[in-house]
Amino acid sequence: MSIFKKIISALRGGAREAGEAIIDANSTRIFEQEIRDSEKHIILAKRNLTEVMAKQMQTARELAQLQQSIKEHEGYALQALDQGNETLAIEVAEKISELETSHSEQQQANESYLKNAQRLKDLIKKSDRQLMDYKRQLSMIKTTESVQKATSAITDNFTASNSKLLNAKDSLERIKAKQALFDDQLKAAEQLESEDTDQSLKNKLKEAGIGEKTSSAQSILDRLKTK
Repeated sequence: MSIFKKIISALRGGAREAGEAIIDANSTRIFEQEIRDSEKHIILAKRNLTEVMAKQMQTARELAQLQQSIKEHEGYALQALDQGNETLAIEVAEKISELETSHSEQQQANESYLKNAQRLKDLIKKSDRQLMDYKRQLSMIKTTESVQKATSAITDNFTASNSKLLNAKDSLERIKAKQALFDDQLKAAEQLESEDTDQSLKNKLKEAGIGEKTSSAQSILDRLKTK
Protein backbone atom coordinates (compact mmCIF):
# COMPACT_ATOMS: atom_id res chain seq x y z
CA MET A 1 0.00 0.00 0.00
CA SER A 2 2.86 2.38 0.82
CA ILE A 3 4.43 1.65 -2.59
CA PHE A 4 1.15 2.52 -4.30
CA LYS A 5 1.01 5.81 -2.38
CA LYS A 6 4.55 6.61 -3.43
CA ILE A 7 3.65 5.91 -7.06
CA ILE A 8 0.65 8.22 -6.78
CA SER A 9 2.83 10.89 -5.16
CA ALA A 10 5.40 10.53 -7.94
CA LEU A 11 2.69 10.89 -10.58
CA ARG A 12 1.29 13.94 -8.85
CA GLY A 13 4.76 15.43 -8.59
CA GLY A 14 5.39 14.78 -12.27
CA ALA A 15 2.06 16.34 -13.21
CA ARG A 16 2.88 19.39 -11.08
CA GLU A 17 6.31 19.74 -12.69
CA ALA A 18 4.78 19.38 -16.15
CA GLY A 19 2.17 21.99 -15.26
CA GLU A 20 4.82 24.39 -14.00
CA ALA A 21 6.84 23.84 -17.17
CA ILE A 22 3.79 24.71 -19.28
CA ILE A 23 3.16 27.82 -17.18
CA ASP A 24 6.80 28.92 -17.47
CA ALA A 25 6.78 28.38 -21.25
CA ASN A 26 3.60 30.47 -21.61
CA SER A 27 4.07 32.90 -18.72
CA THR A 28 3.97 36.03 -20.91
CA ARG A 29 0.83 34.88 -22.70
CA ILE A 30 -0.82 34.02 -19.37
CA PHE A 31 0.15 37.40 -17.89
CA GLU A 32 -1.27 39.20 -20.92
CA GLN A 33 -4.53 37.26 -20.70
CA GLU A 34 -4.79 38.03 -16.97
CA ILE A 35 -4.45 41.71 -17.79
CA ARG A 36 -7.29 41.41 -20.32
CA ASP A 37 -9.44 39.66 -17.71
CA SER A 38 -8.67 42.42 -15.20
CA GLU A 39 -9.71 45.05 -17.73
CA LYS A 40 -13.05 43.30 -18.17
CA HIS A 41 -13.60 43.18 -14.41
CA ILE A 42 -12.77 46.86 -14.07
CA ILE A 43 -15.23 47.73 -16.85
CA LEU A 44 -17.88 45.70 -15.04
CA ALA A 45 -17.01 47.39 -11.73
CA LYS A 46 -17.38 50.83 -13.34
CA ARG A 47 -20.77 49.79 -14.68
CA ASN A 48 -21.83 48.68 -11.19
CA LEU A 49 -20.50 51.94 -9.80
CA THR A 50 -22.74 53.93 -12.14
CA GLU A 51 -25.72 51.93 -10.87
CA VAL A 52 -24.80 52.64 -7.26
CA MET A 53 -24.33 56.33 -8.02
CA ALA A 54 -27.67 56.43 -9.85
CA LYS A 55 -29.44 54.91 -6.83
CA GLN A 56 -27.72 57.40 -4.55
CA MET A 57 -28.96 60.24 -6.73
CA GLN A 58 -32.45 58.78 -6.60
CA THR A 59 -32.43 58.55 -2.79
CA ALA A 60 -31.08 62.13 -2.62
CA ARG A 61 -34.03 63.33 -4.67
CA GLU A 62 -36.44 61.38 -2.48
CA LEU A 63 -34.82 62.92 0.60
CA ALA A 64 -35.34 66.39 -0.79
CA GLN A 65 -38.98 65.59 -1.56
CA LEU A 66 -39.53 64.18 1.94
CA GLN A 67 -37.96 67.26 3.51
CA GLN A 68 -40.21 69.46 1.41
CA SER A 69 -43.23 67.39 2.35
CA ILE A 70 -42.33 67.54 6.05
CA LYS A 71 -42.09 71.33 5.91
CA GLU A 72 -45.42 71.56 4.13
CA HIS A 73 -47.16 69.35 6.71
CA GLU A 74 -45.57 71.28 9.54
CA GLY A 75 -47.21 74.36 8.01
CA TYR A 76 -50.52 72.51 7.78
CA ALA A 77 -50.26 71.50 11.46
CA LEU A 78 -49.60 75.10 12.51
CA GLN A 79 -52.57 76.32 10.51
CA ALA A 80 -54.80 73.67 12.13
CA LEU A 81 -53.60 74.77 15.56
CA ASP A 82 -54.25 78.40 14.67
CA GLN A 83 -57.79 77.43 13.79
CA GLY A 84 -58.11 75.52 17.08
CA ASN A 85 -58.57 72.23 15.24
CA GLU A 86 -56.31 70.08 17.39
CA THR A 87 -57.70 66.82 16.04
CA LEU A 88 -56.64 67.76 12.52
CA ALA A 89 -53.34 69.00 13.87
CA ILE A 90 -52.70 65.59 15.52
CA GLU A 91 -53.57 63.81 12.29
CA VAL A 92 -51.12 66.02 10.40
CA ALA A 93 -48.52 65.37 13.11
CA GLU A 94 -48.95 61.61 12.61
CA LYS A 95 -48.35 62.16 8.89
CA ILE A 96 -45.24 64.17 9.71
CA SER A 97 -44.02 61.28 11.90
CA GLU A 98 -44.43 58.86 8.99
CA LEU A 99 -42.58 61.25 6.68
CA GLU A 100 -39.73 61.65 9.19
CA THR A 101 -39.43 57.85 9.52
CA SER A 102 -39.20 57.53 5.74
CA HIS A 103 -36.76 60.39 5.70
CA SER A 104 -34.55 58.62 8.26
CA GLU A 105 -34.63 55.39 6.28
CA GLN A 106 -33.81 57.19 3.04
CA GLN A 107 -31.04 59.09 4.80
CA GLN A 108 -29.43 55.83 5.90
CA ALA A 109 -29.78 54.40 2.41
CA ASN A 110 -28.31 57.54 0.88
CA GLU A 111 -25.31 57.46 3.24
CA SER A 112 -24.78 53.78 2.46
CA TYR A 113 -24.83 54.45 -1.29
CA LEU A 114 -22.40 57.34 -0.81
CA LYS A 115 -19.96 55.21 1.21
CA ASN A 116 -20.17 52.29 -1.22
CA ALA A 117 -19.76 54.57 -4.22
CA GLN A 118 -16.69 56.19 -2.69
CA ARG A 119 -15.22 52.81 -1.78
CA LEU A 120 -15.81 51.51 -5.29
CA LYS A 121 -14.25 54.67 -6.77
CA ASP A 122 -11.14 54.19 -4.64
CA LEU A 123 -10.89 50.51 -5.58
CA ILE A 124 -11.34 51.26 -9.27
CA LYS A 125 -8.72 54.00 -9.19
CA LYS A 126 -6.30 51.68 -7.42
CA SER A 127 -7.05 48.89 -9.90
CA ASP A 128 -6.61 51.26 -12.84
CA ARG A 129 -3.20 52.34 -11.55
CA GLN A 130 -2.17 48.73 -10.97
CA LEU A 131 -3.42 47.76 -14.41
CA MET A 132 -1.45 50.55 -16.06
CA ASP A 133 1.65 49.41 -14.22
CA TYR A 134 1.07 45.81 -15.36
CA LYS A 135 0.68 47.02 -18.95
CA ARG A 136 4.00 48.86 -18.70
CA GLN A 137 5.60 45.76 -17.24
CA LEU A 138 4.12 43.65 -20.05
CA SER A 139 5.54 46.02 -22.65
CA MET A 140 8.97 45.80 -21.01
CA ILE A 141 8.73 42.00 -20.83
CA LYS A 142 7.87 41.73 -24.53
CA THR A 143 10.69 44.10 -25.45
CA THR A 144 13.13 42.14 -23.30
CA GLU A 145 12.01 38.87 -24.90
CA SER A 146 12.48 40.35 -28.37
CA VAL A 147 15.98 41.55 -27.48
CA GLN A 148 16.85 38.18 -25.96
CA LYS A 149 15.61 36.35 -29.05
CA ALA A 150 17.62 38.67 -31.29
CA THR A 151 20.70 38.22 -29.11
CA SER A 152 20.25 34.46 -29.16
CA ALA A 153 19.92 34.46 -32.94
CA ILE A 154 23.02 36.63 -33.30
CA THR A 155 24.95 34.37 -30.93
CA ASP A 156 23.84 31.24 -32.79
CA ASN A 157 24.77 32.78 -36.12
CA PHE A 158 28.11 33.96 -34.76
CA THR A 159 28.84 30.50 -33.39
CA ALA A 160 27.87 28.91 -36.68
CA SER A 161 29.96 31.48 -38.56
CA ASN A 162 32.93 30.79 -36.33
CA SER A 163 32.54 27.09 -36.98
CA LYS A 164 32.40 27.70 -40.72
CA LEU A 165 35.37 30.07 -40.52
CA LEU A 166 37.36 27.46 -38.63
CA ASN A 167 36.43 24.85 -41.24
CA ALA A 168 37.42 27.24 -44.03
CA LYS A 169 40.73 28.01 -42.29
CA ASP A 170 41.46 24.32 -41.95
CA SER A 171 40.67 23.76 -45.63
CA LEU A 172 42.91 26.68 -46.59
CA GLU A 173 45.81 25.31 -44.53
CA ARG A 174 45.38 21.90 -46.14
CA ILE A 175 45.39 23.46 -49.61
CA LYS A 176 48.51 25.49 -48.80
CA ALA A 177 50.25 22.43 -47.40
CA LYS A 178 49.36 20.43 -50.51
CA GLN A 179 50.64 23.17 -52.79
CA ALA A 180 53.87 23.53 -50.77
CA LEU A 181 54.42 19.78 -51.01
CA PHE A 182 53.89 19.93 -54.74
CA ASP A 183 56.44 22.78 -55.04
CA ASP A 184 58.95 20.85 -52.95
CA GLN A 185 58.49 17.76 -55.08
CA LEU A 186 58.95 19.83 -58.24
CA LYS A 187 62.15 21.42 -56.91
CA ALA A 188 63.50 18.02 -55.88
CA ALA A 189 62.79 16.61 -59.31
CA GLU A 190 64.52 19.55 -60.96
CA GLN A 191 67.52 19.15 -58.69
CA LEU A 192 67.81 15.46 -59.45
CA GLU A 193 67.50 16.13 -63.14
CA SER A 194 70.24 18.78 -62.92
CA GLU A 195 72.56 16.43 -61.07
CA ASP A 196 71.96 13.64 -63.57
CA THR A 197 72.74 16.03 -66.48
CA ASP A 198 76.08 17.23 -64.95
CA GLN A 199 77.25 13.71 -64.27
CA SER A 200 76.39 12.60 -67.83
CA LEU A 201 78.35 15.53 -69.27
CA LYS A 202 81.39 14.71 -67.11
CA ASN A 203 81.32 11.12 -68.27
CA LYS A 204 81.22 12.18 -71.93
CA LEU A 205 84.14 14.60 -71.46
CA LYS A 206 86.19 11.94 -69.71
CA GLU A 207 85.62 9.45 -72.48
CA ALA A 208 86.77 12.07 -75.04
CA GLY A 209 89.88 12.84 -72.98
CA ILE A 210 88.73 16.36 -72.35
CA GLY A 211 88.90 18.08 -69.08
CA GLU A 212 90.57 16.99 -65.92
CA LYS A 213 92.78 13.90 -66.21
CA THR A 214 93.34 11.46 -63.48
CA SER A 215 96.96 11.53 -62.23
CA SER A 216 98.86 8.25 -62.46
CA ALA A 217 102.28 7.07 -61.14
CA GLN A 218 103.79 6.94 -64.68
CA SER A 219 102.70 10.49 -65.51
CA ILE A 220 104.25 11.70 -62.26
CA LEU A 221 107.61 9.98 -63.07
CA ASP A 222 107.62 11.41 -66.58
CA ARG A 223 107.02 14.89 -65.19
CA LEU A 224 109.89 14.47 -62.72
CA LYS A 225 112.35 13.27 -65.45
CA THR A 226 111.79 16.36 -67.46
CA LYS A 227 112.90 18.40 -64.54
